[in-house]
Amino acid sequence: MTEHRDYQGAKMGMWIFLFTEILLFGGLFVLYSVTLGRYPTEFHEASKLLDVTMGTTNTVVLITSSLFAALSVVGLQRGNPRAAKGFILLTLGLACCFLVIKYFEWSHKIHAGLYPGGETLVQWEPGRQAFFSLYYTMTGLHGLHVIIGMGVFLWVWTRIAAGTCTPAHFVALENAGLYWHLVDLIWIYLFPLYYLIT
Repeated sequence: MTEHRDYQGAKMGMWIFLFTEILLFGGLFVLYSVTLGRYPTEFHEASKLLDVTMGTTNTVVLITSSLFAALSVVGLQRGNPRAAKGFILLTLGLACCFLVIKYFEWSHKIHAGLYPGGETLVQWEPGRQAFFSLYYTMTGLHGLHVIIGMGVFLWVWTRIAAGTCTPAHFVALENAGLYWHLVDLIWIYLFPLYYLIT
């Protein structure tokens, strides 16, 4: 009995899923825009409390990880599963780097009481409170997507190692790469919105 493979269906399913993700974050971006319009000065002042160096570093890290994700697909398509697995591991390594940087950034803010309900933040005006509430919500949700993407890449890596994801049947890796590019794209929007408000 042969295994049924519907690659067009798998790709279409991934694009539909990505569309729902765009709707999710799109709604949050609209909420951000409305709140920014209401508290422009407070958002500008609160943005200065974020670490631009860490944000910039994480941007470079994610863009580079997207490059490695794309190279993993190219490697498998060219009949080199070893290269594909290597680039997946590099992607995962940079994803871990992103999360570690975000951990230290969040830890510093939480230690200073700058989190929803925190002893410092509750004493500030509503605009700054709204800024940090949106910041934690959107970057936290994005971080969750990074973790999910890592899990997907680990699963694909095991499939390549087992010989079920091959140069002839690489849709699993291709879909993982598409998901990762969306995660990267979302961060490219989050970075200037929170770290570079002028």
